[in-house]
Amino acid sequence: MSDKYLDLVNSGFTKKLAQTLGLPRPAKLRRQGLDPDPVPVSGTVVVLGEGEDADAIANLLLEWDLDVRRSAPPSGKVHGIILVLTELQTPAQMSPIVLAAGGLLRSLAAHGRVVTISRDPAATEGVAAAATQAGVDGFLRSLAKEMRAGATANGILLGRGVGISAPSVASALHFYLSVKSAFVAGQFLTVSSDRGALGAPWDRPLAGQVALVTGAARGIGASIAKVLARDGAHVIGVDVPAAGEQLTNVMNDIGGTAVQLDITGADAGARLAQLAKKRFGRLDVVVHNAGVLRDKLLANMKPEQWNTVIEVNLAAQLRMNEAFAAESDLSPDGLRTVSLASTSGIAGNRGQTNYGYTKAAVIGIAESSAPAAAEAGGTINAVAPGFIETEMTASIPLVTRQVARRLNSLQQGGLPVDVAEAIAFLASPASAGINGQTLRVCGQNLVGQ
Repeated sequence: MSDKYLDLVNSGFTKKLAQTLGLPRPAKLRRQGLDPDPVPVSGTVVVLGEGEDADAIANLLLEWDLDVRRSAPPSGKVHGIILVLTELQTPAQMSPIVLAAGGLLRSLAAHGRVVTISRDPAATEGVAAAATQAGVDGFLRSLAKEMRAGATANGILLGRGVGISAPSVASALHFYLSVKSAFVAGQFLTVSSDRGALGAPWDRPLAGQVALVTGAARGIGASIAKVLARDGAHVIGVDVPAAGEQLTNVMNDIGGTAVQLDITGADAGARLAQLAKKRFGRLDVVVHNAGVLRDKLLANMKPEQWNTVIEVNLAAQLRMNEAFAAESDLSPDGLRTVSLASTSGIAGNRGQTNYGYTKAAVIGIAESSAPAAAEAGGTINAVAPGFIETEMTASIPLVTRQVARRLNSLQQGGLPVDVAEAIAFLASPASAGINGQTLRVCGQNLVGQ
C-alpha cells in the first residue's frame, strides 16, 4: 500500500510546504528490490580507529573498490563511516574516535551508513574493557535516532575468539552498507564463529542452493521467495490449498516449485524433507514465514482463537524443525533456518497475547536451537519485522496507521522486500558465523530499542 504522506512531502509544492511548516519529511528509501543487477556498495567510506583491526577493515573495503579514507576528506560527501572499536580498553580511547565521527556527520550523504564494529562485552576480559565495549550499545542506538535523510547506523559485535577477518563480519558489513538494509536501523548482530564462505559473488550468494519458504503465496512470503530466487536459489514455495492459485503464480514467476500443503499436519515436515531429497537431492535453507492472526483481548479470547495461532505459528514450526533435523543427509552443508518473529514478540501489542506469545517463542527457538544447529554445520536465526506495508496493515484505521508509520527513526513503514532482504542475508553461506540472533527490521522504534 502506498504511503501518500511520504509521496507528498517528497515532491513539488508540497515538499516546499512541508519544509516551511516544519513537518516530518521521511526520505524515500533506496532499495534494490527484485532487480537482478545489484545496486553496488559505493562511494567514499571513512574508517575510524587505530590498530590492526582498523587496517584490516580498510583493506577489505579497498577490495570492494570503495574510496577508503582514514580521516575526513577535504571536500565532498561521505557515504559511510566505520568505527572500528574492537581494540579499545578504556572509555578514554573511545572519545577521539566518536568525536571524529561526529565531525563527519554533516558530510554524510543521504542514505548514508554508519557502522560500529566492537566486541561482545560478555566476551571481553577486564571490567574497564567490558564497560568500554558495553557502552557502544547505548552510543550506537542513540546515534541511529539522530540520522536523517534515510541514513542508518548499525553495529557488529565480535564474539569470544572471533577475529575481524571472520567471513560473517564481511557479510554483515556488506549488508549494512548496502541498500538491502534500508529499513534496518539501530541494530546489532553478533558474529559468534569464524564459519562462513565468501566465495560466491554478492549478487548470487545462493546459486545452486535449494530454499523452502512457507506461506509463500502472497505478502511477505511471496517477497521472500522472489528475493531468494533473485539471489540464485531454487525455491520450494509452500502454502495451504486455498491459496493454491496465488502460490502457483508466484512460483511460475520465479521458476520455483509450488507445494500445496497444510503445515499443521503431523507429517508435513517429513513430507517436505522427502520431496526436497527426491527432487533436488538437498535442502539448504528453510524460512518459516507462515503465520496467522486471531487478535482479541485476552478477556474475550476463545480457545480456538488462541489454539489456532499457537498451532500455525509455533507448534508446526517445532515439528518441522524436528523432521528436518532427523534427515541427516538432507543438508550436506548444514541447514540454515530463518524464522519470522515480530516486534510484537519483543515489546508486546494490545490484543495480541496469542500472537506475541508465539513470536517471542520463535525468538526463543532460535536462541536455544543455535548450539545444535552449529554442531550440524548450520544456523538458525530470526527476523522480527515492525510496521510493514501489507494487506494486513492496510486494514488498520487511517489515523492509527499513520501514527504507526511515523513511530520509528525512519518515520515510515517498511516494505515486504525489506524483510526478505534481511532473510536472504542471514540465509547466505557467508553469514554462517551468525547464529541464534534476532534481527529487527523495524526502522528502529523511537521508544526503547
